[in-house]
Amino acid sequence: MSVRTAVVLAAGEGTRLRPMTRNRPKPMLPAANRPILEYVFDALIDAGISRIVAVVGYKRDRVKDYFGPTYRDVPISYVTQAKQLGSGHALLQARSVVDGPVLVVNGDRLIDGATVASVVDHFEEDQDTPALAVIERADAQRYGAVDLRDGDLVSIVEKPDSNQYRLINGGIYAFPESIFGAIDETPRSDGELALTDTIARLIERGRVRAIMTDGMWVDATYPWDLLAVAREVLARGRVVEDEQADGVWVDESATVHEDATLQGPVVVGPDCEVGPNAVVGSNTALGDNVTVGANATIRNSVLDVDARVDAGSTIIDAVVGQDTTLGANTTIPGGPADVQVGTDVYEDQRLGAVLADRVRARGNVSLSPGTLVGPKATLHSGVHAYGHVGEGVEVVR
Repeated sequence: MSVRTAVVLAAGEGTRLRPMTRNRPKPMLPAANRPILEYVFDALIDAGISRIVAVVGYKRDRVKDYFGPTYRDVPISYVTQAKQLGSGHALLQARSVVDGPVLVVNGDRLIDGATVASVVDHFEEDQDTPALAVIERADAQRYGAVDLRDGDLVSIVEKPDSNQYRLINGGIYAFPESIFGAIDETPRSDGELALTDTIARLIERGRVRAIMTDGMWVDATYPWDLLAVAREVLARGRVVEDEQADGVWVDESATVHEDATLQGPVVVGPDCEVGPNAVVGSNTALGDNVTVGANATIRNSVLDVDARVDAGSTIIDAVVGQDTTLGANTTIPGGPADVQVGTDVYEDQRLGAVLADRVRARGNVSLSPGTLVGPKATLHSGVHAYGHVGEGVEVVR
């Protein structure tokens, strides 16, 4: 395989995923109990990529500090997109460190090695013709739809205004080195340089091959999507921990009390502690060093690194950020809920609450379905929280 280098576009923030992205970029949000970007790197390496170039920008140190110079013995180079000026502009930042044909992927969507390998293999047949992954999705309106004819791309529809589309751009591309010159020649739109605009010009001038794939492709656009991502990861068993029972994965360093109950699918990460009579699962992921106290119930939730849920708490349909502590008898009863993201309200979403990093709930706190709590907020004892709680805010009775 001559395509040995992959450029991963991981510079974006993910504003619609706030408050979780206030302290880290979208690619570093949890997909079950590992960052999204880690799954992307795994897919590339599994497909035979031997060098990774990561384009970073927003909160870039969170990426660099986590992965360092190598991952699974594959070297990682970092280049910076200082301003978010589009995906084409992001790819251009890697121009000076790329030689030859290149694979390009988005760093904020879960993919698998088979999908990546399929695109690369087809590109190898004709390395002068760009290739991209195409995926069938019922909700194509959320993404960039595509039209095909005889296996070639005919057009990209960035914002479909009807539900007639079923095929989307999967964000996995194989390009000859000439892609950088093609991006340079592409006019900017509203100050941004979109990779899809360059692809549209390539279609006009020649061929772009569309590679139909049916592998894993999971995207988180809104806060409640992080729960759907975790469910997909667990359903596919895409975890690294040991399987102790059907659909129950527990790291060897975790401590689970003999009177605790784990209901699959569930994953318990390294150095976790689950107390007596606690019930964890189903569809629940515990990241590194998570503590679940006695008699607590956790269901359909994601608890990120260093999170703590104290005794007697009930946590359903929740995303709990890093180093967040929920005191004794905290109650998150679960969705459905109407959730406001920016100025838009999304009705009937399955979301109990999102609590960003370093939140403190002091005990006997309850949260209405759909509550979003910003980082470093404090909910004092006995508080009932609802709607939006801002970053660093203290809520008292």
